[in-house]
Amino acid sequence: MFRLIPAPAHRLALVTAHRLRRVWWRLRKPLLHGCRVLAFDAAGRVLLVRHSYGSGRWMLPGGGIGRREDPLQAGLRELREEVHCGLAHAQVFYRVDEPLAGTTNRVQLICGWIEGEPRPDGREIIEAAFHDPAALPPNLAEAVARGMDDWVTAAKAALPPRPAAG
Repeated sequence: MFRLIPAPAHRLALVTAHRLRRVWWRLRKPLLHGCRVLAFDAAGRVLLVRHSYGSGRWMLPGGGIGRREDPLQAGLRELREEVHCGLAHAQVFYRVDEPLAGTTNRVQLICGWIEGEPRPDGREIIEAAFHDPAALPPNLAEAVARGMDDWVTAAKAALPPRPAAG
């Protein structure tokens, strides 16, 4: 349905909806439930994305978890929606509570080996690229910058070796 809306109009709607959502969170202060995905390529680089709304900074793919949705399934869904990829050996490996717009965002972190070539949807995600965890871009989202070293270490410890291509 949203594909019928021209991409520029869709991006403007996302910006507006994001602003309204942040106001609602400040007023209501609900406990939010989200997920982020650490998707690694064969070289051990992590996938980062930039949204068409919000700060414009690099962050991990992810989003909200539905009311009765499994966190792992939410992470896989978000990765598929945002960059059209799958995730081998996907698993939840960490949880963190973060402040977000005056409330708390309980984030489930999912890791795995990327399956496919990331392609931003051009609507919600405007850019996607792999980055060496030791050389991340300077314009990294604050919450991601704070946790990334620990998350990468924990994710790589939790993952089996990358399956051989073949």
